[in-house]
Amino acid sequence: MNSPDPSRAENAPGADSTWFVVPLFNEGVVIGDVIRDLRTRYPLVVCVDDGSLDGSARIAEEAGAAVVRHPFNMGQGAALKTGIDYALRDPRMRQIVTFDADGQHQVDDAAAMILKRDAEGVDIVLGSRFLDARTKPGLIKRMVLRGAVWYSNLTSGVKLTDAHNGLRVLGREACEKIAIEQNRMAHASELVEEIGRHRLTVAEHPVHILYTDYSRSKGQSVLNSVNIVIDMLFR
Repeated sequence: MNSPDPSRAENAPGADSTWFVVPLFNEGVVIGDVIRDLRTRYPLVVCVDDGSLDGSARIAEEAGAAVVRHPFNMGQGAALKTGIDYALRDPRMRQIVTFDADGQHQVDDAAAMILKRDAEGVDIVLGSRFLDARTKPGLIKRMVLRGAVWYSNLTSGVKLTDAHNGLRVLGREACEKIAIEQNRMAHASELVEEIGRHRLTVAEHPVHILYTDYSRSKGQSVLNSVNIVIDMLFR
């Protein structure tokens, strides 16, 4: 197992009480680098391998993450639920961070969100692509995301600027209350509805989602837009 740099870990807010939950499905090309970079500051990382066929679980484990395996692909919502349940077994856990496996999320943003939750005393901090100009989604994706925000604000009663951002910080109490029942992409809307249902306090923080050549080569931006539309139609 790779050991994180102690000097950097000591300077990371909440490093000894924050679990990073990383859903994992066929990201063997990048997951090792993602985990190694993350663990230089945040050593508590659990990857939920959601039926990968490319050795992703082994690579994540070699990079130092705890790995929980689904026997077959169940979807991102199911992977998050498994990861949250795993983190709740640690009595020292104060919050979890949901973090993508493909390199689109920034550790600096996660650290700033952890600080914000502590400073403002809120249950949850959600990342937003639309609070600054760093993220550059394509026109179609931007339109879909704006539509998702309108729909989510209307149905959940929680007013957000970005309803389908996968970078989130959830405090322990929120993790214990929120029930994720939607296995696939509908979990994103479900999570916002759970925030409203339980009247959890929430803040947003600007984040940079890095759309890389790797993610574009997999068609993730377009696919995620389609998933969001399907999510809204079914819900």
